[in-house]
Amino acid sequence: MKGTSCGFLLLAFGATCASNRVLADDLLDFYVGAAVGESHVRTAKDIVGDTGYDYQFDKQHSAWKVTAGIRPISPLGVELEYIDFGNPSAGLPNTGLGGLSKADQKAVTLFGLGYLPLPVPFLDVYGKLGIARLHTTITEVSPIPFCPAGSTSCSPTIFNMSDSSTNFAYGAGVQGKIESLAIRAEYERISSSGGNPDIFSLGVTWTF
Repeated sequence: MKGTSCGFLLLAFGATCASNRVLADDLLDFYVGAAVGESHVRTAKDIVGDTGYDYQFDKQHSAWKVTAGIRPISPLGVELEYIDFGNPSAGLPNTGLGGLSKADQKAVTLFGLGYLPLPVPFLDVYGKLGIARLHTTITEVSPIPFCPAGSTSCSPTIFNMSDSSTNFAYGAGVQGKIESLAIRAEYERISSSGGNPDIFSLGVTWTF
């Protein structure tokens, strides 16, 4: 009886150790990363002084981002990102109707990640869903010029405006891992009512 009890204790101890080892192997620690790429800065605004006139802004620009994340279990992870989409310029419109001459967009995003169960340990393919706090600053040229009293010359009326909104965000990516280092290629997009800025980036992460 005593030998049987010892056997059960050894079996329970072994099972506990094996379980803890599986959990330890499955736990993928905290990581940080950075990336650079190309973005589309997109927004739309009503032009001051011309009711109902909506101007679309869509320009490409270089972009960058920084990331901090954790992957507590193999299929799932969480990431917090800061994305700078850039500040492209379209120049001053000469149509006489006004328009957006420049836009600057930045975002803080919180993503949940889902990883495909691939049989290759050094490769990950994943999708991203989350929310983003998007901040947009624009330079707008009004269709109504500024004409000083008594002067025959007029100059464009320029306004600088900014706003922030909370929006749905999504994306996908692939990464190759070499020990603690991972090389990533990602596409991310923010669904905003005034436009949908996006970014394609290449970057690295480091797991601690």
